[in-house]
Amino acid sequence: MTKAIMIQGTGSNVGKSMIVAGIIRACVKRGLSVRPFKPQNMSNNAAVTEDGGEIGRAQALQARAAGVAPHTDMNPILLKPQSATGAQVIVQGQIAGHQEANAFGKNKAALMPAVMDSFQRMARQSDLVVVEGAGSPAETNLRAGDIANMGFATAANVPVILMGDIDRGGVIAQIVGTQSVLEDSDNTMIRGFAVNKFRGDRSLFDAGRNDIARRTGWPSLGVIPWFDQAHRLPAEDVMDLPARARSGGEGCVIAVPRLPRISNFDDLDPLAAEPGVDLRVIMPGMPLPAEADLVLLVGSKATISDLAALRTEGWDIDLAAHIRRGGRVLGLCGGYQMLGQKIADSNGIEGPAGSVQGLGHLAVETEMEPIKHLSLKEGVHLASGTALSGYEIHIGETSGPDTERAWLSFDGRPEGAESKNGLVQGCYMHGIFASDAFRAAYLAELGSGASIEFEAGVEETLDALADHVERYFDIDLMLELAGEV
Repeated sequence: MTKAIMIQGTGSNVGKSMIVAGIIRACVKRGLSVRPFKPQNMSNNAAVTEDGGEIGRAQALQARAAGVAPHTDMNPILLKPQSATGAQVIVQGQIAGHQEANAFGKNKAALMPAVMDSFQRMARQSDLVVVEGAGSPAETNLRAGDIANMGFATAANVPVILMGDIDRGGVIAQIVGTQSVLEDSDNTMIRGFAVNKFRGDRSLFDAGRNDIARRTGWPSLGVIPWFDQAHRLPAEDVMDLPARARSGGEGCVIAVPRLPRISNFDDLDPLAAEPGVDLRVIMPGMPLPAEADLVLLVGSKATISDLAALRTEGWDIDLAAHIRRGGRVLGLCGGYQMLGQKIADSNGIEGPAGSVQGLGHLAVETEMEPIKHLSLKEGVHLASGTALSGYEIHIGETSGPDTERAWLSFDGRPEGAESKNGLVQGCYMHGIFASDAFRAAYLAELGSGASIEFEAGVEETLDALADHVERYFDIDLMLELAGEV
């Protein structure tokens, strides 16, 4: 018998993803076989799965909490924003096209069969499926054809726990207000509530918790304090980036321009965790710091558009000055493409067809191609001989003289490019800094070092999160409220 429960939030970024990971790890510690599931996600921070697809990074972390490999069925619909109104649509791990928001709103109900297909496969593999909603069910303008929140819950008959965020204020109104705007049929799916991100003396909120229960008729599953170690877990929301930087710390300075369509920024997590790294996310309107040892250009979901934004900020001028001073530059994926001589998109894959001049710091050119590269790989850092793991998730083929100075090797093939003076490097591989030996070798080239075991730290933090959830969230009641599927 498989049971399922769904955690929905009163809004985005209320901490659903992290609490779901904690619930999953806590239930695994109790001896249950658990799977994560999120019907629809919107994120440019994606993970590559062993079955050759991509899912949201949060579901990959939740799979890790469950002790299983990430699978495309854990997040069957992934929207990857490419513009203010349009996104690439990923269905069960593979590109299904591009849609503007208005068109997706009209067509999303057609994706429910794929969602249910994936959910049923997850259910057959486990004792418990913990489902995460997206945004808020109170967005009544999105209810028609919904597949992310109450539309899924009612279709799959999965009971819901509603979670509010007290840190942003107004949590009583968040929860009670959600009940007031939902249709009766949706409200019947909600079996309880919880409050997340509490700071201070929890007893001060006893009256507030009781008032929510009185007004809604729903039982409380807990008031969960702020989890102080949250920064040690990979983030999914790009809005968390500035808070995760270690600006003001000692050691080598790594500057990361915050571009509009930044993607796969979990590449920064191992660097941000290092005490010897001063990681600075440079927001629009700020110059690249002259004292930077390394400027790191991370991935982009819209490379040509983000390159234009980089130039608008004047960061291209700052970058050229940085190189003249002998500073190092590393481009990952989209950042690698930007550093070349030209980016051509003759098929209009990322936007209007055409080509643009790159920053010109690497003698390479990129042609956008319709085939997307998705794979997990093992490699070697050629300068140090250290082993590393990584994954590729990109559209485009890059070639040119500087690729003859590849500085990595993956699956026995050269990877990346390096400028003649050795100051500028690029590659397509993500996740490389999670490899402790490589990170230590790379930071040593910058006059710094590495002192943490990153992957072991993530596991320790997941265990600590599970203990935190077990203490403050009523898992016994949650399991009672979960429905058979």
